[in-house]
This record gives sequence, structure tokens and C-alpha cells, in this order.
Amino acid sequence: MSDGVLIDRFLEMMAAERGASRNTLTAYRRDLEQAAEWVKGRLADADAAVLRKLMADYQSLAASSAARKLSALRQFFAFLQGEGERADNPALDIARPATRRPLPRILTHAHVARLFEQAGEEASGETPPAAAVRMLLLLELLYGSGLRASELVSLPRRAIAGEREYLIVRGKGDKERLVPLSERAREALDRWVPLLADGSTWLFPSGKAHISRVRLFQMLRELAARAGIDPAAISPHVLRHAFATHLLEGGADLRALQLMLGHADIATTEIYTHVDSRRLVELVNKRHPLARMDGTHPEVDVATPSS
Repeated sequence: MSDGVLIDRFLEMMAAERGASRNTLTAYRRDLEQAAEWVKGRLADADAAVLRKLMADYQSLAASSAARKLSALRQFFAFLQGEGERADNPALDIARPATRRPLPRILTHAHVARLFEQAGEEASGETPPAAAVRMLLLLELLYGSGLRASELVSLPRRAIAGEREYLIVRGKGDKERLVPLSERAREALDRWVPLLADGSTWLFPSGKAHISRVRLFQMLRELAARAGIDPAAISPHVLRHAFATHLLEGGADLRALQLMLGHADIATTEIYTHVDSRRLVELVNKRHPLARMDGTHPEVDVATPSS
């Protein structure tokens, strides 16, 4: 069977069984087809030595790009194993290029408060501009629910569920998840929905579709400028990052945060755990069982044996 047919079958599996996004499928196809051109003979027959030489040719690439290409190879050969096309996965013998994922910019509590103060002022009064009410709701959902920009702007009107206690969000890989709505977000939503045109498909419509991520980015920076904050410090992802970081600082569980952010791998969520080191010391000093250093011990409930 040719490499082309096997690559097609592999990508079909990735789409159907793993819900891989269109961008991932496109990148993997490009990576595997390039590898097939480089390898003399069938890519499906390549051994570890050949793959090491192939990866050596990728040294000039960014570590993240080389890591993605290796990931494509590993998953492709794992698929071939599962299909009985070969007995091993030679890509597992290749060391993964070292990558360091940069931390997003940090937004302080004071900056967040100033943004909300400005948005609240603009959306106040008996008949505030619809654009101001929309901006307030967008801000509430970015910081209050941690949505990705693409998830937020493309929310359908029917995403509101559970008596407005949750949003049904369609995220990466076309996977749906429930995201809780804060009371503040529900209040902003109650103000915004009556301003929507009847029959509007989208929660944030614009023309025949919904507002774009670029427009959301622009609106946030314009709001920041009016609030006296450096616009370069603000973006939808910075607010999503602030949502995660501030929740963790408040004692949120990492697994719960993973679900809310829609991360498939908790390792992705762990990038948000750069909590203030002073708070970590405080947690150990106050919460650890050995924290009591005065010779006493925390009270422990001991069940009395039944007679």
C-alpha cells in the first residue's frame, strides 16, 4: 500500500476518532508528505536510523515545529502498528526536540478592575449604547469564563443553557464542554439578549456572521486605552490567562481548571501554575500536616471502635 493511501487513512482516523482540528490535519499531512519525499523508498518502511537523519535535517527549524513533525511521525507509525502494517514504532526512539513554551503576559488584579470599571461606566445608565453592553459581556466571558477568542466570538445564541448557569462551548477538535457563567456574566447577558435582533443565530452577530477575532482584539485594546492601560498589554488570551492564574491563586483545583479551559492534556494547563512563590510558601506553612511546629498536632477525628 502506498504512503499516500496510508497517510489518507491515518488522517481519516485522526479526524473521526480523535477529533483532530482542520489545522492539525493540514499540518500533519504536510509533515508526512514532506517526510515521504525525503525518505528513499516508502516512509512506512523507514527505520529509526532513517528517521534520525530526517529529524537532523529539521535542526534549522524552530524547536516547536520540529517537535510537531516528530509528533506526526510517532502517531503515524503508531497507527501503522495498530493496523498491522508494521510491528514497531521507530519514531519512539527519536528524542523529542526541547521546547520551552513561553508564559503569556500577566495581567494584575488592578488592571482587571480598571478594565471592568471602564466597561461598566460605558454600559451604565437607562439606555446605554448596545456596543457598550456587548463589550461588558465580552469582557465578563473572557475573564469570568476563560473562553478562547475563537470560542467567544462564535458562540451561537443557543449556547445559553441550564437557565443561564452554563454556556455550551464548542472548542478545539470540535469538542463541546460546559462552562459555568458567573452571576455578573448572567446579569450582563440579561442586558444584552434583549438588544439582539430577532432571529439572530449568533450571540455576537456582525453582518451575516459574527464578530471576528481581529475585531474582538481591536475592541479590547480600544477599551484598555480608554481605561488608561497600555493597549499592548491586553489581548483575549491575556484575559484567558488571567482567568486561569487568578483562579489558581484563589485555590482552584487544577483538574477543574483543565475542564473549564478545555485542555485535552493537563500538561497544557500546568503552564498557568506560575503562582506567586510567596503564596506557595504560605500554603505549605499553613496547610501542610507538619506545619504545626510548636509540639502540638492538629486535631484528628478518630472513630471509636464499635464494641
